Amino acid sequence: MPDTTAFPAFRVSLATTAEERRCAQQLRYQVFVQELGAGGAMVDHSVELEQDAFDAFADHMLVHDTRSGRLAGVYRLLRSDQADRAGGFYSESEYDLGVLTNCDKPLLELGRSCLHPDFRGTTALYHLWGGLAGYVADHQIDILFGVASFHGTNPQTLAAPLSLLHHNHLAPPALRVRARADHFQPMDLTPMQSLDRRNAMIAMPPLIKAYLRLGGSVGEGAYVDHAFNTTDVCLILQTCDMNRRQAQIYAKGRQP
Repeated sequence: MPDTTAFPAFRVSLATTAEERRCAQQLRYQVFVQELGAGGAMVDHSVELEQDAFDAFADHMLVHDTRSGRLAGVYRLLRSDQADRAGGFYSESEYDLGVLTNCDKPLLELGRSCLHPDFRGTTALYHLWGGLAGYVADHQIDILFGVASFHGTNPQTLAAPLSLLHHNHLAPPALRVRARADHFQPMDLTPMQSLDRRNAMIAMPPLIKAYLRLGGSVGEGAYVDHAFNTTDVCLILQTCDMNRRQAQIYAKGRQP
């Protein structure tokens, strides 16, 4: 039998102290600033914190390796009521969210998701998704959304995955947010008939693939974020779709 002690076991929780939130911001600094070259007005290089004005209003989901105690990954969660106190959602700086904010349904914005390099390729991300499913149920959320990023700010190098998202995964009109006009980057950069779908999917970040597997879709247009050194898409996921897809995935996993 394999030595299971070689594999990490994970525990998911919400930050309840300022120190736990600080640990999340430190991991974000390591991934977004040091690894990916991001910046921002509130990034504190002296103490290595990636932070912004929304952190104080949001919940911060943490996944720890229970054997070592190390922080493996984080997710920032901002509900509609929290966004009201924060003055809006983070994504509103990049996308017109009117179709969502006017639909009178409980919303949850997902953001600042990252994994420590040592825990990529493990089940840490799936534990975060499992914790998210519980959080969604507890707060009776109907729609999840948030920006997800490709590394880099040259859309032409991302033409294949962006085009695949546009051609195959656009949100229905009732949920289709749109990148703000002053930064609107078309995603239909490669005609459908010329698209190599396999290579396009290989180039897709794991987080975006996870959204798509759970029934997620994308808004219209990308947003090139030069400060964060990313090209962003807005992902939208109805919880009824997520629950149905999760049930199908778990059922397949139980098959002999």
